[in-house]
Amino acid sequence: MITVTPQAATQIRTASVQGNAIGLPLRIAIQQKPAAGLHYLMGFDDQEKEGDTKVETEGVTLVVDAASQPLAQGMTLDFVELEGKMEFIFINPNDPNYSAPQV
Repeated sequence: MITVTPQAATQIRTASVQGNAIGLPLRIAIQQKPAAGLHYLMGFDDQEKEGDTKVETEGVTLVVDAASQPLAQGMTLDFVELEGKMEFIFINPNDPNYSAPQV
């Protein structure tokens, strides 16, 4: 469902320590916005909800709600430098604004 790069996994673990959320899964929610593509929300969450799917990858646990699951298929979460700042990015072929990287 979701691929997490080693860089993103490292930052998720770091954030869990800094946020006193060690051992909590990272919840990812995706909202479809008209004319704006997809909007992503994430945060550590200790409340499992009906329909949630857990994804264990790169030593981290992600939780995705039922409504977001179709939009998360094939998505990659990365942590990269953009304009001098380190940021999480979502590489998602389900996003209407997505364009594949040039090889």
